Amino acid sequence: MDKRKIILDCDPGHDDAVAIMLAAINENIDLLGITVVTGNQTLEKTTNNALNICQYLGLDVPVFKGCPDPMIRPKFVAADIHGETGLDGPVFEPLTKKAEEQHAVLWMIDTIMKSDGDITVVTTGPMTNLGMAMRMEPAIVPKIKEIVLMGGAYTNGNVTPAAEFNIIEDADAAYVAFTSGRPITMVGLDVTRKALCYPAIVERMGKVGNKASKLFVDLMGHFCKSQKEVFGWEGGPLHDPITIAYLIDPSVITTKPMHCEIDIFSQQSLGRTNCDFFGYQKKEPNANVAIDIDVEKFWDMIEENIRKYN
Repeated sequence: MDKRKIILDCDPGHDDAVAIMLAAINENIDLLGITVVTGNQTLEKTTNNALNICQYLGLDVPVFKGCPDPMIRPKFVAADIHGETGLDGPVFEPLTKKAEEQHAVLWMIDTIMKSDGDITVVTTGPMTNLGMAMRMEPAIVPKIKEIVLMGGAYTNGNVTPAAEFNIIEDADAAYVAFTSGRPITMVGLDVTRKALCYPAIVERMGKVGNKASKLFVDLMGHFCKSQKEVFGWEGGPLHDPITIAYLIDPSVITTKPMHCEIDIFSQQSLGRTNCDFFGYQKKEPNANVAIDIDVEKFWDMIEENIRKYN
């Protein structure tokens, strides 16, 4: 089986950290590089978090620093969930791994242009880097194999009643991606809210007893606590790694083709992913939208891959 070549564009973030871990450990994923964007925290902090994760796990993966602000609108961060550092909880050794000199957007353009059209771009944060890359060099668009994103919802948001964080943070960049004509798989809150990391799950992963296992437990300690404080649920939903789980085994989620439009015009519903679930508009679907998840299979995949770490 050929490895799936991916660029992981993220804003670590506890769930992004688990996505990095899953992508780097699994033998069927070829993680070409990690591009970082502002989102869960400021760019300096999210970049340091990506570097800390790679250093802690001993990952020989280049990290590229990307856009510090959304394409047009002011930025905001999710410190209420991810803390002051954006990755509160784990304690890391002094950071020696450094980000690459090249800007993330330029590296993304260069890498996709040199490819054979076999690179999937996975975004688990705001889509700023990808949107900027598409605008700066439109020739990359037909060479992107697939865009897989954690973002949006066809039901309820988590920042406003309408909008999910990654989309509303840079709705304009999401608009660029969703109107690009490339294959899109959207993993939104409708399924990620079903993957709740209950205390029993944390205990289960902790029993693996290796370095990746300890990191998972340390990450989820803070993440689940803040999720309960903000949203009231007992276990935090592990949003971002579901994108990687889908690439490893697509059967982990159920998708439905829909036409999806990003609201970039209204005030109350800015950032909403308007997914035409029932096909009212009679428009050609532009995204495969996740509508269900095999939760047991997902947690089995997380444990299986944590066990592979050595």
